Amino acid sequence: MTAITLAQADRLIDAILARGAELDCRPLSVIVVEPGCKVKAFKKEDGSAMGRSSKLVKVRAEEKPIFMRYLIAATGEQIFPEGGGLQIRDAGGEVIGAVGVTGDTEERDEELATHGIRAIGLKTDEDCATMGRRHGIRLTNR
Repeated sequence: MTAITLAQADRLIDAILARGAELDCRPLSVIVVEPGCKVKAFKKEDGSAMGRSSKLVKVRAEEKPIFMRYLIAATGEQIFPEGGGLQIRDAGGEVIGAVGVTGDTEERDEELATHGIRAIGLKTDEDCATMGRRHGIRLTNR
């Protein structure tokens, strides 16, 4: 199994941050991991944060306990149930890593993740959808 290279991860993150600036997004944090969820690269723009007071963090914890449980346990958990994360696939459809973007809306974060993957010549699950079962690609829960 091949993994995303450091050079690819750096270029992917830089493409996401540049596009985020073009779209005037809120400050972003971007992480790229290789298979097995091992961190390959991470950048956090100045000013990126949860974007809310601790009182609102408490409200969020009460409204979305699963989200907060994973946030608190992020160093030990390998699943984060929020939008903005995508698998990274090579030209043959093999998973070589994943990228997570956070800072703006879930939809915008995912749009930026897609942009970064494609900007460096790699593929998303959507790009490989016609490859089917052989690659374990599912775009829906059905």
